[in-house]
Amino acid sequence: MSTSTDTVDQNIEIWKIKKLIKGLQAARGNGTSMISLIIPPGGQVSLVSKMLTDEAGTASNIKSRVNRLSVLSAITSTQNRLKLYSKIPPTGLVIFCGTVITDEGKEKMVNIDFPPHKAINTSLYMCDNKFHTEALSELLESDSKFGFVIMDGNGTLFGTVSGNTRDVIHKFTVDLPKKHGRGGQSALRFSRLRDEKRHNYVRKVAEMTVQHFITNDKVNVTGLVLAGSADFKTELSQSDLFDPRLQAKVIKIVDVSYGGENGFNQAIELSAEALSNVKFIQEKRLISKYFDAISQDTGKYCFGIEDTLKALDMGAVETLIVWENLDIARITLRNAAGELDIKHFTPLQEKDRSNFVDPNDGTEMEEVERISFLEWLAEKYKDFGATLEFVTNRSQEGSQFVKGFGGIGGILRYKLNFEALTYESDEFYSD
Repeated sequence: MSTSTDTVDQNIEIWKIKKLIKGLQAARGNGTSMISLIIPPGGQVSLVSKMLTDEAGTASNIKSRVNRLSVLSAITSTQNRLKLYSKIPPTGLVIFCGTVITDEGKEKMVNIDFPPHKAINTSLYMCDNKFHTEALSELLESDSKFGFVIMDGNGTLFGTVSGNTRDVIHKFTVDLPKKHGRGGQSALRFSRLRDEKRHNYVRKVAEMTVQHFITNDKVNVTGLVLAGSADFKTELSQSDLFDPRLQAKVIKIVDVSYGGENGFNQAIELSAEALSNVKFIQEKRLISKYFDAISQDTGKYCFGIEDTLKALDMGAVETLIVWENLDIARITLRNAAGELDIKHFTPLQEKDRSNFVDPNDGTEMEEVERISFLEWLAEKYKDFGATLEFVTNRSQEGSQFVKGFGGIGGILRYKLNFEALTYESDEFYSD
């Protein structure tokens, strides 16, 4: 259970970074007063601090007074942020500092520093009129870890690929007999010994695959690629010795010309397309499962904000599915009597001021708090006992979910009658 929870938590972390990147990309400033600083793991704070001091010396020669002051101010803010860290975190450090121009034309100081959700292999320092988030975007594009087994008649290599980082976990060599003996043995006996040694080799590889790619009874990679130059990889994938949990994760079997590290590099190239589609396929499966619940009329589904929130309050939602770009605000309003009312509005509904009017006395209600509905869900979903899954509208199913169901819905643990719930709540209010 912990592994799936970790995956969900990581997905939410990724969504938060995506949202942050979107905001940073839209930000613009005057001159070159916006600093993007990325320090990879193992970097030294003292060296970066010295580099910033040198930059401040150079910046003091800028002729334009306004630009000079804003660049120096941004460098000072970056230095202050850096002082908060005695050493660079294990995944590296990202700092964005600078003066941005708001929609109203006012200047606003932005200071953001955080260690990314996984190791960043880029070193960057840029002064520009925008923030450079390309390295972070690359980090998000490839957030999954894939396992590789490169197996041929000379030995086997186990490796993982995550983003632009590849690691060799383990490799071993093997000495298998060839098809032709050296005489002195019966052909049948020689053939049997050869088959036995091949079988033992397949068993050893199957056992070691479990050892490397399963931790705490859970598969620790998103997908598995089997590669090799002979028939061993197919033999392994079809063997009863191969763990069924791993068998379900095999996304591709590829033929490579070499074994070892050269074969590993070739296998990565040949399976690139399959690796990029894994997240896409998982998303399609999830939404197809949701559509199946609707087509079979099980009643174990909900869609739309109202019904989904009712189901969440009752603890009935098992999997909450939300479009990652759902633009809805959760607004808390207070009426003249001091009572609070929570509303969920799209940007279009927000422009219509009649939605802010109290139906009882016709006065306009006061806005107490405003938060993005997605942010609220990301913080609160655990309180309702649900798992939260973000989906895109890039697949056909995803697009149908967004257009037809409003981009929010859930798979329920048990059947709910939403009409009866609405009727009961109306009855309760009328009393």
